[in-house]
Amino acid sequence: MEVTPNHTQTVSGWAATDESGKVAPFIFKRRENGVDDVTIKVEYCGMCHTDLHFVNNDWGITMYPVVPGHEITGVVTKVGTNVSTFKAGDRVGVGCISGSCLDCEHCARSEENYCDKVTLTYNGVFWDGSVTYGGYSGMFVANKRFLVRIPDSLPLDAAAPLLCAGITVYSPMKQHGMLDQRGAGRRLGVVGLGGLGHVAVKFGKAFGLRVTVISTSPAKEREARENLMADDFVLSTDQKQMQAMARSLDYVIDTVSASHSLGPILELLKVNGKLVLVAAPDKPVELPSFPLIFGKRTVSGSMTGGMKETQEMMDLCGEHGITCDIELVFTDRINDALARLARNDVRYRFVLDIGGSNARL
Repeated sequence: MEVTPNHTQTVSGWAATDESGKVAPFIFKRRENGVDDVTIKVEYCGMCHTDLHFVNNDWGITMYPVVPGHEITGVVTKVGTNVSTFKAGDRVGVGCISGSCLDCEHCARSEENYCDKVTLTYNGVFWDGSVTYGGYSGMFVANKRFLVRIPDSLPLDAAAPLLCAGITVYSPMKQHGMLDQRGAGRRLGVVGLGGLGHVAVKFGKAFGLRVTVISTSPAKEREARENLMADDFVLSTDQKQMQAMARSLDYVIDTVSASHSLGPILELLKVNGKLVLVAAPDKPVELPSFPLIFGKRTVSGSMTGGMKETQEMMDLCGEHGITCDIELVFTDRINDALARLARNDVRYRFVLDIGGSNARL
């Protein structure tokens, strides 16, 4: 059990304790609510593919026991004396980061996610030296800077994955001008139709882009066209379909976490087109030079967003009614959900019902 000073609040949660990746009930301590802190009763927590990597120690950096979860939504129960922006009863969320230095150039620009001292919401090391525990738990204590307000128009369960999947695609879309309404009619390609991809399609459609889904799975075509209203679908294993789409797209967001070649995807871009990687394959992706240099194309990467940008995204989702397509999971089925997530057997995001009547240890 955690014995860091000031960590006096006993919390029930769910943790993996070794590389088997099996998640089990876990009792631990959280810090007291400080002057700049907000305490949250966790209602829901999205299950990200990152959770799978951490519980299995796929990246070799897991500090066991690990309590996963960085798509947290809930209700404020307590605020510190220096907190004026939130009050008890507010609907709030916590995403991938829960701390940063607050003094560097990145923090000054509200790009806390790029701070050298950024603290992950779980499996990070906080200011007091403690290891952070995530949202697979009944309550959470957050610094006020790292909270976002959830609009009343959005349900807390379907809004939860926006705190990771949503902001991860929103940030590069904004950065590269894809969400500029003056750009209506431009064309976006979304590679992979999963947790991130389906939100990218929704954002693209909401902001007037013509959206093409690019997938290795023929079964995804009906989902893309009928459920998400994508304009086009390309089977990436079909060379004729790929050739027919050559030089047709202004932007591509690549959400695929498996190792793959960027060459065929680059060929879909117009001259000066932009490809953004938002997933993290465990092996290097293949980047042939010819499609890059003969099309004057740009390949870039992007991670989650800063806090100001995350709140902006959440507010826009509230205005446009954008949520994630989810499947609710009770906490006694966490391991089943993780096994299905490993098989990509989810449409499109699992969300844990932490606060529901069936959320039990």
